[in-house]
Amino acid sequence: MFHLRLVPDNTKIPFMNGRIAGLVVSAVLSIASVILFFHPGLNYGIDFRGGIVIEARTPQAADFASLRHTLSGLGMGQVALQEFGSAQDVLIRLERQPGDDAAQQVAADKVRSTLAEAVPGTQVRRVEAVGASVSGELFANGMLALGLAMVAMLVYIWFRFEWQFGFGAVVTLLLDITKIVGFYAITDMQFNLTAVAAILTVMGYSVNDKVVVYDRMRENLRIYKKMPLRDLIDLSINETLNRTVGTSVCTLLSIIPLALFGGEALQDFGIVLIFGVVLATSSSVFIAAPILLFLGENRLRRGTPTDAAPGNTPATTP
Repeated sequence: MFHLRLVPDNTKIPFMNGRIAGLVVSAVLSIASVILFFHPGLNYGIDFRGGIVIEARTPQAADFASLRHTLSGLGMGQVALQEFGSAQDVLIRLERQPGDDAAQQVAADKVRSTLAEAVPGTQVRRVEAVGASVSGELFANGMLALGLAMVAMLVYIWFRFEWQFGFGAVVTLLLDITKIVGFYAITDMQFNLTAVAAILTVMGYSVNDKVVVYDRMRENLRIYKKMPLRDLIDLSINETLNRTVGTSVCTLLSIIPLALFGGEALQDFGIVLIFGVVLATSSSVFIAAPILLFLGENRLRRGTPTDAAPGNTPATTP
């Protein structure tokens, strides 16, 4: 029976030869991401900034110039129109109106009635009106969710592995998160509750990927008691490489349709997941593993002679 393997068996790629380059590139990208977070900053969505979002469908292809002129005359500030899905689907964004949450709802109702008069037959399919107090609470809850998830993953890895493994995984996770935030800043995609969900999803995938590699390293530490840690890490990564790449490809195949056909609500989510899966897979090899090597070289492994010749390594598992 034919079995498709994305990576050949018994690879011997010296990943740790690029450990310095991997860490330097990662640090530079993370620092740049932090700078982008402050300037120009993130494009906060309605969830965190407050405002009004209306999803409407017109009977025929939408006349964006006419709609923009009509809605701009309402005196509600800047009006942003966006086509998504078909030519009949229009996404209307209005900035937060002065006043409390009730004022946002009044403005949304005014836009709804204006659309019905300007384009008879228009269907208003979704209306979101978020005031300042609600948006502030949502932002705080979103950041709390990220923080609790980080702590929970730290505790899990810390108890499952030696502290060197836990420290390496958490540092790598922080670097991954900063790069995702930088990705939002560069692409100007909206940072909202969906973005928080995307980051949490990537965090879970990233930790799972690192646990798989770390498990093999811990197993090999017991098998090859005198193999230098650098060689052992390379061996472990090569042994799990087929599984790592295969899982990433399968995950990407399920996400790509979401990014292409998910519509305005899910498209950004899918794009960030694609970026996150690639990022998490590469960081397991080029960031988490080198950190473990630097921290554990004189603690996890002592002695330099190898236990096995290169041709006697255990068979690769899928």
